[in-house]
Amino acid sequence: MLDYKLIEALAMVVREGGFDKAARVLSITQSAVSQRVKLLEEHTGQVLIVRTSPPRATSAGEMLVKHYLQVKRLEDDLMGEMDEAGSKGFTSMAVGINADSLAFWLVEAIHSFLLEERVLLDIRVDDQEKTHQLLKNGEVMGCISTTAQPMQGCRIEYIGRMIYRMMATPEFAAQWFPNGLTIEEVRRAPAIIFDREDELHHKLLHKALKEVPVAIPANYVPSVEKFSEFIALGLAYGMLPDQQSSPMLRTGHMVDISPDCHVSVKLYWHCWNLESDLLKKLTQHLIHRAKRLLDQ
Repeated sequence: MLDYKLIEALAMVVREGGFDKAARVLSITQSAVSQRVKLLEEHTGQVLIVRTSPPRATSAGEMLVKHYLQVKRLEDDLMGEMDEAGSKGFTSMAVGINADSLAFWLVEAIHSFLLEERVLLDIRVDDQEKTHQLLKNGEVMGCISTTAQPMQGCRIEYIGRMIYRMMATPEFAAQWFPNGLTIEEVRRAPAIIFDREDELHHKLLHKALKEVPVAIPANYVPSVEKFSEFIALGLAYGMLPDQQSSPMLRTGHMVDISPDCHVSVKLYWHCWNLESDLLKKLTQHLIHRAKRLLDQ
């Protein structure tokens, strides 16, 4: 029989990113946290956490953390059903979300759920092509991802797509792309890319030009707000979602420098296949509203 106090210690070390931080959350000493993790490793006969900075769960550790979070989710649901006085506290739900979904539509999709339920969100932000790894590792109970295949023990639902276009100010386009989007201009013009894992820019260049230069002059700005500000100030050209660029297109503050091409990113909601009322309600709210807010 597993000792859930030991597993909880492991889960907190992974979630909080350190033994000392886990100790503060659990209101015990750091040495007590270390001892609990050590006892769990002895009980399972496996190394469960790599003592790096921050600590990282091994494959076996990930399975135990995922198991703990699933059991915790069911326990929270049970306590909610048993509470007759309406005095229950908040329950935390960890979800993996890409930055653009968080910035442009997620809150509108789930705000009614958060008003109805005593829930606190623990949002982990990552690229839409990598959020599913958070779910696979057991760090979150649901995620928005571009992965179209369901993971073992999880359900999946297509929720819509975000469309991205190559945007610039009219002045920037006239200066750097007088002949439209060409290989020569791409080699010279300053671009903006979210981070080095963001492939949207290169995907559109490949789609529009059939090839991408080996190197392009690029700013890397991992901030949704500052990203669009760079473009709006005429400092660079880059990819923006329709939710953000459409108003500026209508007013003439921006132009699409490759009007015949866009990149469509299909999004899917993945979540644990648990009999959890709260998880079901979150899923229902998110899917229903996302299909109204996103392009289908």
